[in-house]
Parts: sequence; C-alpha cells; structure tokens
Amino acid sequence: MKFIKSFVLAFIVLTATANSAFSQTTPNNQTTDSLKIVTIKVKGITCSMDLKMISANVEKVKGVISCKAGKQGTTTTFELKYNPALVTEKEIFAAIENTGSCENPDERPYKIKQ
Repeated sequence: MKFIKSFVLAFIVLTATANSAFSQTTPNNQTTDSLKIVTIKVKGITCSMDLKMISANVEKVKGVISCKAGKQGTTTTFELKYNPALVTEKEIFAAIENTGSCENPDERPYKIKQ
C-alpha cells in the first residue's frame, strides 16, 4: 500500500514539473502567445555600425524581445519581436528615429518607411 501511495505521489510531482518544463516562454518570462513579430523598414542607414546601434537601442526598450537587422541597403528591414502589452509600435519607431548616427551622434538620419 505504501508503494502505491509513493508511486502516485511521484507521478503527480513528475506530471506537475513536466507541464511547466514544456511551456513556451521567452527570456523575459513572457509567453509566446502575447508576443508580436513585425518587420519594419528603415531608411538612412549608411554602414553596418548603424545596424548594430539601432538594434541595440531598440532592444533597450522595455517589452522588446529582439531586433534583428536584415541586409544593409538604401532601405533596411528589421524584424522585431515584442510584447504589445508593454510597448507600442510608435514607441519602437521613436526609438529607431531617435538613434544618433554613428558618424555624428547629434544627427537623427533614420526614418521609418511606411
């Protein structure tokens, strides 16, 4: 009888830990259901350092999970993953457009292409 009770208890514990182990979460403990992925086109990028600066600046915004730059060109695309409950697209756009140029940090050359 003790063996059966021990077995049932072990089964319950194992089941409870398995459910939490298989749930999908992101680094900020946000479930994947609450995330949104968008592609944003940005003009004004002149070098690879611009890509890194924009990505780093956007990833500092609370609610942004990742910001990955595509191939550099006259218009460069960024793939963003974020939680819309914590940040809006307008706030992300502002973070991009308020990033200073790598050549002249006082300039704001980056513009969102609609």
